[in-house]
Amino acid sequence: MSEHAHAKEQAAFWSIVASAALTLGKLVAGLLSGSLALLSEAGHSLLDTGATILTYFAVRAADKPADDEHHYGHGKIEAVAALIETGLLMVLAVGVLWEAGRRLLGEMAVVDATWLAFAVLIVSIVVDYFRWRGLTKVAEETRSHALAADALHFSSDLVSSTLVLIGLAATKFGFVQADAFAAIGVALFIAIAGYRLGRRTIDTLVDAAPVGLADRIREIAVSTPGVVGVGPVRVRPAGAQVFGEVAVDVSRTLPQDRVTAIKDRIAAAISAVVPEASVTVNSNPVALDDETILERVLLIAAKRRVPVHHVTVQEIGGRLSVSVDLEVDARMSLGAAHTIATRFECAVREEFGADTEVDTHIEPLVVASLAGHDVEGPLAERIRTSLATHAARQGVISDVHSIRIRETPGHGLVVNYHCRVDPALDVTTVHDHVDRLEQCVRADAPAITRIVSHTEPVRAAARA
Repeated sequence: MSEHAHAKEQAAFWSIVASAALTLGKLVAGLLSGSLALLSEAGHSLLDTGATILTYFAVRAADKPADDEHHYGHGKIEAVAALIETGLLMVLAVGVLWEAGRRLLGEMAVVDATWLAFAVLIVSIVVDYFRWRGLTKVAEETRSHALAADALHFSSDLVSSTLVLIGLAATKFGFVQADAFAAIGVALFIAIAGYRLGRRTIDTLVDAAPVGLADRIREIAVSTPGVVGVGPVRVRPAGAQVFGEVAVDVSRTLPQDRVTAIKDRIAAAISAVVPEASVTVNSNPVALDDETILERVLLIAAKRRVPVHHVTVQEIGGRLSVSVDLEVDARMSLGAAHTIATRFECAVREEFGADTEVDTHIEPLVVASLAGHDVEGPLAERIRTSLATHAARQGVISDVHSIRIRETPGHGLVVNYHCRVDPALDVTTVHDHVDRLEQCVRADAPAITRIVSHTEPVRAAARA
């Protein structure tokens, strides 16, 4: 059993003990004194005892975990219990008002304001005060509707017991109708308490959103980086918990892991501000106005899980032309590869218009690992020298290092190296220089089938 559940059960149990003791005391004192106000208070306390017993079992049932029949848990059982308490309060209020009106319009009953009646009322006020404070604290900590209803009962008991005490005191000093008026005051307080409790309970049962909570969730979502818009926010209470969902708009070009991270960040921020809330975050991919044609083409390829590169976009006589290199499994038949390319081309035309010109260059993608070994000796030395010599002649590429030369049987030599260039140069210029260096090295060593270069910025100290 959780700490909150134990605290709720303990609070409900001691409420039963307190209500039962007060009911017995008020009933005995009311019968001995003949005070309608005191008897109505005894009836009120009797209903409170029944309500607290109901609360005790309700809080135990409400803390059961979700199951196959109750996917959102059993929290609303507390609201059902509170609704029953509301009905009992209203019945008692009507009964007391009826009897008070009968006494005021008919023959006044004799009221004997005994010391026992005063003693019972004073003890009742003290007990009601401490039970109200204790229950309110536990209800706030555990967010229990049923315990909040119990706290409301004890607060109304405190006020009504005070009215009865005043009425008995006035009766003792000769105001014979004071007891009936005090009973009316008790009935009105009971009715007001029942109305407040009933309104809150019905709001819970009909899934009324807690005031301001949807706006707080919306503010959290809007302020999260990566969110470009927020759709509907729905929340509903269920016992001590609040369940909800929020839909956020994100750029459709974002990768899935980034979208998941955004959703997790929103959920964590909501939990930090509203711990009792369990909110599901849904994402809607949307097209942004600043999306480039390249981003849109790459997005189409990513959705179809087709690797593409060398995307060329042109405006030819007012018509869009898109050319791409499309990679497919090298073992695939041309017919199957052409089908993949055709579907990709159709998707591009659906995105940009039927008159879009689309060309795909099909390239083999080697998906299997190739066994190889490092190459040393005169050939490797010649390749290293060629890289360093041609890089120095260009004057743009420097510090050629981490040179690795591998022989792959049946596929030739693969050369990997790192180099440095001025970080202020644009990528296109750097790529052109690297391509020229590759062509020169290939001319010196025709056995090379592939050269992979990794360019890095020149270090600050080297530039200085």
